[in-house]
Amino acid sequence: MTTETLPRAVEIQPGTVEPGSVRVRAYSAGVLVADADPPLLVWEHRFYPQYFFAPDELWAGLRPAGPGPRSRSLGVSELFDVVVGDTVLAGAARRYPEAPVEELRDAVTLDWAALDTWLAEEEVVHTHARDPYVRVDAMPSARHVRVVVAGEVVAESRRPVVLVQTGQPPRYYLPRVDVRMDLLRPTETVSYCAYKGTAAYWSVDAGGKVLRDVVWGYDTPLREGLRIAGMVCFWPEKNADLEVYVDGDPAGRVPPR
Repeated sequence: MTTETLPRAVEIQPGTVEPGSVRVRAYSAGVLVADADPPLLVWEHRFYPQYFFAPDELWAGLRPAGPGPRSRSLGVSELFDVVVGDTVLAGAARRYPEAPVEELRDAVTLDWAALDTWLAEEEVVHTHARDPYVRVDAMPSARHVRVVVAGEVVAESRRPVVLVQTGQPPRYYLPRVDVRMDLLRPTETVSYCAYKGTAAYWSVDAGGKVLRDVVWGYDTPLREGLRIAGMVCFWPEKNADLEVYVDGDPAGRVPPR
């Protein structure tokens, strides 16, 4: 049996502009910077949208800061410093005065990392704006998952949680009691997901091989990932020496070069 990554049911093209559906607010040190009900959702690239705010939805001052980078989908950009009381967030706002969609030309997007709190309604949003076309489902499963490195069994479970996220292959999260945690070495690597939260990583030291950052897990996931809290997931695409079998079939193998 072969497994292939399926295309997204909805493929958003760069330059797409849509009205949002919920109120979004952005804060800096507890001070409201932007408040839109709703903002525009703009896909500058295909990965996820950005929030764009009309001038009357901004509660902070803007100060011109010169030209910004050119966008393939939106054209030339102008940068602005965001002035919040005595604080200046340098280059934290960006506008595209020649954007193909006229409604966008006076609107600005804010640098996500420059603001410390983003809210969709009353829920904190992490990492970047949420894509309304992405769905995340975490389901208990009875599949037999076996993980092997250089002939050594690293994990074996018949009670995984399978997490399915739009545009991504299924991921099998295993209880730690079904994993040889003594063969896993924590690393400094972390990654961030707007739907699952912050992941920590491990390397596998087994069968005379060390495979770096091929395991991850979420100790305190966001609501979509609550079922995977404290579990670990193996990443076979990362290294060809990591073999993951689901009901006896190889999953996510690195193709031969």
